[in-house]
Amino acid sequence: MISYTRKQWLTLIVFSIAQFCNAVCVSLQAPFYPNEAEKKGATPTQYSFVFGIFELVVFIICPVYGQFLDQIGVNFLNNAGIFTVSVSCILFGFLNRMSGPTLFLTFSFIIRIVEALGNAAFITTAFSIVAQEFPLNVASAFATLETFFGLGLIAGPTVGGALYELGGFTLPFVVLGCVLMVASATVWCFLPDEGHATRPISEYSVLSLLKDPRIALFAVTTMAGSLSIGFFQATLEPHLRPLQLTPLEIGLMFVLNGFSYAVSAPIWGRLCDRCLPERCVTGAGALIIAAAFVLVGPSPILQIKNNLTICICALVIHGVGIGAELVATFSGAHKDAIEAGLPDDITTYGLVSGLWTSAFALGAFIGPSIAGVMFDNIGFGWGTTCVAGLHLLLAMVTCIMCCVCRSRPRGSSSERTTLLSRPPRSSESADSTYGSGYNSTRTSHEDINTVDV
Repeated sequence: MISYTRKQWLTLIVFSIAQFCNAVCVSLQAPFYPNEAEKKGATPTQYSFVFGIFELVVFIICPVYGQFLDQIGVNFLNNAGIFTVSVSCILFGFLNRMSGPTLFLTFSFIIRIVEALGNAAFITTAFSIVAQEFPLNVASAFATLETFFGLGLIAGPTVGGALYELGGFTLPFVVLGCVLMVASATVWCFLPDEGHATRPISEYSVLSLLKDPRIALFAVTTMAGSLSIGFFQATLEPHLRPLQLTPLEIGLMFVLNGFSYAVSAPIWGRLCDRCLPERCVTGAGALIIAAAFVLVGPSPILQIKNNLTICICALVIHGVGIGAELVATFSGAHKDAIEAGLPDDITTYGLVSGLWTSAFALGAFIGPSIAGVMFDNIGFGWGTTCVAGLHLLLAMVTCIMCCVCRSRPRGSSSERTTLLSRPPRSSESADSTYGSGYNSTRTSHEDINTVDV
């Protein structure tokens, strides 16, 4: 059983709520924004880059946030980030007032860029704090956040589609942006104490992490997983139009992979913490995603017609594969970074979080960007076949890496603890002040009471 302190529970609950609301605002436009953009005269290739530019900005800025996280201030960056996302979401709802494709797309890009700056700040700091507060259960704690992110992906398109039918384009963004603003106030009130200790800028960088081929493979896997999500964001709605579904029904289709992701992520996290190596989990996830993309097209290789049942099954399978890839890559990169010699403190957690978020964002930029181009030129079926081929290749490379790492076992615990300020005790459930100069496995006296789950 996992034992968390009261402080850890509070941290996990607060960030789970914020992660849920953040996912709602990020995903709510997918069912109806493409249709609104086409009413203004935009093509799939053009409006797919509106989805992609968000992730491109996150990809560029996250390593910067991670490098200077301790100097900027963890709490300040977190609060400013989530507030920026909420305001940007509200402003996005007034884009339908813009006339013509040029003006509509220009302001779409501007608002999404600002929103991306805020989202990158929140995600990087949230993952860093969780890694610091839960060093003995990184995968399980991260999976909890990702579960709420998956639930947000469910609620966003569903509630967004319902509000769109009720009050048009503006209503979903204003309502859900205000909800996120309330969540940002909650985070501000309950963030853990940052402490007062300061450290010089870390001598390590994201490039230091990428020099380790194990971490580099985790980054590529993260990118491929998010690419598959972004691919659906831009083209799933046009693909479903021949099925003559209502906006609410289309929103429910976007729910499916988010639901299976939310259900499977904690299971994958527990498996990573308990028994399965992260590389085995990512390899399995890649194979599962490949199968999902072959079905959802459906791939012309299968020579079957598109129908609602196949789409539903494929989206559910896709969510399970995403849960495996994303949870295992974060946990594995965190462990490998410490074993590679980086210090076990908030600066390293910031670097790992920045790398993971940046890799995710790169894939989420490439996904919708190439999806629109593929949809226009080779069709949805062949496009999904290409994505399936990418994940099959990734599964093979991961298998080779597993064989290589098996011949190079992880260092002994005595070797690893020389990197830490104080060796952890296996009986401790970690709790920390992440601005402190000690490592994250220290347990404070006042928080020694724990709750079993």
